[in-house]
Amino acid sequence: MPQEERILTLHPQGKKGVNILKSKYDLIKSFILETIKEKELISYEDLTDLAIEKLSDTFDGKVVWYIVTIKLDLEARGIIERVPKTSPHELRFKK
Repeated sequence: MPQEERILTLHPQGKKGVNILKSKYDLIKSFILETIKEKELISYEDLTDLAIEKLSDTFDGKVVWYIVTIKLDLEARGIIERVPKTSPHELRFKK
């Protein structure tokens, strides 16, 4: 049986990323990007709550851990950004 494809995530501070299944990465990435697209601006807490609500029943793994990991990866790739001086921090597409 062929091994499932994996992806090494990036970290905005250049720390070592983690190696996760690409299927899980794609699912969570889509969720984060679609949610930000819909809301334009979302607090990290709201994003996490939504993810737990929408994905927990079907997602195999710790939803919050994947959200954190992939959110950092998307920041590192310059796709989304934290809005400066927001607390709790808010997320949006990078301008």
